[in-house]
Amino acid sequence: MTTPNTATTEASSTNDKAAENTVTLETPIKRGALTIDKVTLRKPTSGELRGVSLTELLQMKVDALQAVLPRITQPMLHKQEMASLDPADLVNLGSVVIGFLLTKEQKSDFQTA
Repeated sequence: MTTPNTATTEASSTNDKAAENTVTLETPIKRGALTIDKVTLRKPTSGELRGVSLTELLQMKVDALQAVLPRITQPMLHKQEMASLDPADLVNLGSVVIGFLLTKEQKSDFQTA
């Protein structure tokens, strides 16, 4: 059973995760009248990683990132938008993806190094 305090804590935790997984783009994407200046990523499921080598994702290979990012971004980035993405933005998005693939222990090793 969820108590009101537990629900508030869970909602706060969800908001914190969304904030840390949100990337502000250096070069906003224009989509018609819409300008996308922030992209939120969510942790991919195994199915969303199909057809992509995890090693290539960890190496931030462009093809691997371009395959996975449209599956896990909000708003969804389209293939042509991925192809014209600022390289700095691609690196920032890729860094968040790499964080999803690391264990808590591996993340703490990076923070202490």
